[in-house]
Amino acid sequence: MGTDPTTIDPAVSTGIGVVGTIIYLALAVFGIVVFWKTFTKAGQPGWAAIIPIYNIYVLLKVAGRPGWWLILLLIPIVNIVILAIVSIDVAKSFGKDTIFGVVGLWLFSIIGYAILAFGGAQYRGPAALAGAQGAYKG
Repeated sequence: MGTDPTTIDPAVSTGIGVVGTIIYLALAVFGIVVFWKTFTKAGQPGWAAIIPIYNIYVLLKVAGRPGWWLILLLIPIVNIVILAIVSIDVAKSFGKDTIFGVVGLWLFSIIGYAILAFGGAQYRGPAALAGAQGAYKG
């Protein structure tokens, strides 16, 4: 008769699970390191990268957006737009352009934030606040 081709060898599925877990943990650690370094460059506490929800609040501060925007990030569909705006503001806060904000930080976040963290970008202050101050000066 032979073996059933629809069954999966338990050793293979265990191996896939172990490899998947290792990849997931490596990406999680890399993400923490990237945000830690980015927050440090922006004059914020690096340890904020490991505290859920608070790390988003700190990211809003880096971008110059108010903390209550955290609530907007909990609303489906609205959160997509808000995250795009915050990504653009973070990019501008580090002297990058809107395209980098959308493509690098919003669409390919881990890569974009790694470029900010380990590249030559310098934090120039919260871009959203600078834009608002410029608008009031008239």
